[in-house]
Amino acid sequence: MNGTTTGTTDTADVLVVGAGPTGLLLAGDLAAAGLSVTLIERRPRGTSTMTRAFGVHARTLELLDARGLADELVATGTTVDRMSAFRHLSFDLDRLHSRFPYLLVTPQYEVEHLLERRAREAGVEFRHETELIGLRQDEDGVTAEVRGAEEGGDHAETRLRARYLVGADGLRSAVRHALDLPFPGTSVIRSIVLADVKLAEEPGGSLSVAGSDEAFAFIVPFGDGYYRVMGWNRKHQVPDSAPIDLDDVREITRQALGTDYGMHDARWLSRFHSDERQVPSYRTGRVFLAGDAAHCHSPAGGQGLNTGIQDAANLSWKLTAVLRGDTADPEALLDSYHQERHPVGAAVLRTSGAIVRLAMAHNPVQRTARSLLARLLNGVRPARDKAMGRISGIGIAYPARRGAHRLTGTRVPDLALTEGRLYELLREGEFVLVTPEDGHTAATPAATAPARRLIRAHWNGARRTTLLVRPDGHVAWASETQDATALEEALRHWTGERGAVAAGQA
Repeated sequence: MNGTTTGTTDTADVLVVGAGPTGLLLAGDLAAAGLSVTLIERRPRGTSTMTRAFGVHARTLELLDARGLADELVATGTTVDRMSAFRHLSFDLDRLHSRFPYLLVTPQYEVEHLLERRAREAGVEFRHETELIGLRQDEDGVTAEVRGAEEGGDHAETRLRARYLVGADGLRSAVRHALDLPFPGTSVIRSIVLADVKLAEEPGGSLSVAGSDEAFAFIVPFGDGYYRVMGWNRKHQVPDSAPIDLDDVREITRQALGTDYGMHDARWLSRFHSDERQVPSYRTGRVFLAGDAAHCHSPAGGQGLNTGIQDAANLSWKLTAVLRGDTADPEALLDSYHQERHPVGAAVLRTSGAIVRLAMAHNPVQRTARSLLARLLNGVRPARDKAMGRISGIGIAYPARRGAHRLTGTRVPDLALTEGRLYELLREGEFVLVTPEDGHTAATPAATAPARRLIRAHWNGARRTTLLVRPDGHVAWASETQDATALEEALRHWTGERGAVAAGQA
């Protein structure tokens, strides 16, 4: 195959590398805000149809709801409102304080289809069969060296110029390698098998992890007649490249669950290993890492796809604010992406690692410890609810400065407001100011500039708390008093606007 080189440089506000769920949501958000976005992807056009990820948790569904996509995605799969493990531990997801009190089981490609459609409609420029081969930064932006397919089979090398670049290109991230960043960690489990199969017998509707001394497995329904099976056998540790057939999956499932439920007609079989790794910094100058490019972990808890999408939702509004000049301190806002999301990634590594190690327990001491932990969580509701909030994502909160209101940094549920549901208002991609119904009568500083984008809403009831809600659904600022000066300061800090108290209307 021939190669050619061209000096052409195309310019965008943001270059996104990787068209998985993380990159697609990020690119769609930026383009919807009116920014120019180019997305490059090594794969040919057309998303893959068989993927490891299968579960969408409540917090991710809330973020998709804020983009008008959640209800459509829910229709593609089946919901699971109970998760159990090791015969003693049970999580009732219908206790989640969310519009989506369940785990949605749907293939990753359904998520990708919706996010790609949204990104294309918003104006993202897609370049498939294009790979990053190098990058350099300067004071004004990033220049990416890329190699892309041309007609006739040639591959041309060219330069793409952007003010910022985001690597959402997965475990083997070319962006991370181009930055020469370490990716420290270890391999936690080898030779996990995955299969999508049909079953002759119904295993029940909950997601349950169970096993024997030598194996563990779970089965969960997709809702289209197929089931996702994941399993592991301690005595059969082979390379990822080793052949796999349905008999291997049947054997592991029988060892772990006592039956294979008559599985047949596999449409996908895979074997893989799982690492626990995290890059030390999610930001390097004008380049950011998100999703699997920044962190990877075991599939236990189904948090991989979800954590990546939540990374993107955190970063997209911050890049938008900086590029539109809507923040008083651009560098601090961009730094906050790492400050907020790196601890979340580290916590996911710990949680998923703990689950998989519990599943792998085989000696009497380990199994006893597992049983005691399960009984403790079942018996102490606050501890169980905290664990459930962590896995589902709705319990994630970001650090707040000393003296801030107790709600600052917390995730906001879907409030019923006079103007409608909060997550419908968040579809504009802007800050939402929620005040008491008579809040507009409070004394306000003189407006010095019209508020361009702030959405103003009111409590549907007697609540007196004032909330400034970030575009990602977390509290930026809150107060129990109608302190117009403090609110004006908060708006100036978060939105770069003056006079928004008086002038900011939806």
